[in-house]
Amino acid sequence: MIMHLYKARFMSRLAVLAAVAFTVGCSAGVDSELRSYVDQVKQRPGGRIEPLPQIRPYETFAYTADSVRSPFEPDRPGSPAAMTGPKPIKDRNKEYLEQFPLDTLAMVGTLENAGTMFGLVQTQDGMVHRVTPGNYVGQNDGRIVDIESAEIRLEELVPDGIGGFYKRSAEIGLSD
Repeated sequence: MIMHLYKARFMSRLAVLAAVAFTVGCSAGVDSELRSYVDQVKQRPGGRIEPLPQIRPYETFAYTADSVRSPFEPDRPGSPAAMTGPKPIKDRNKEYLEQFPLDTLAMVGTLENAGTMFGLVQTQDGMVHRVTPGNYVGQNDGRIVDIESAEIRLEELVPDGIGGFYKRSAEIGLSD
């Protein structure tokens, strides 16, 4: 049994020694090839490095249209384009139905009481609201001008893109 143990130790030491010898033998060939390649590269004649191109100085641009209106800003409050046409009322309190886009509102009916015609408008969450002419709905300052049995007509104030507004007619039709 003891002899068996000595044999196993001897074999493991012999395997480790063989692996080290094999590894050293393999790396010697790679190193010599690398050294010969480096020597070949060093024997090549050196080249001349071309000089960097000359950098031209930056030419500044003088902007001379300071007094002309910028095309990227809306007209000033005192300009003729901003003075003409309808304008939204800035100091009024917003009504509840002004937070919804018109295409999300639906007319679900009318109600008449004491000679006044009321429109019934439903929001996407299913809530029904009573409106009369003069109420505001939608996100473009839409004011209700007329309520009929099949539709609610209103006028919206839409920005024209140059600092003013224009009126646009819209309707909320009776939903099925």
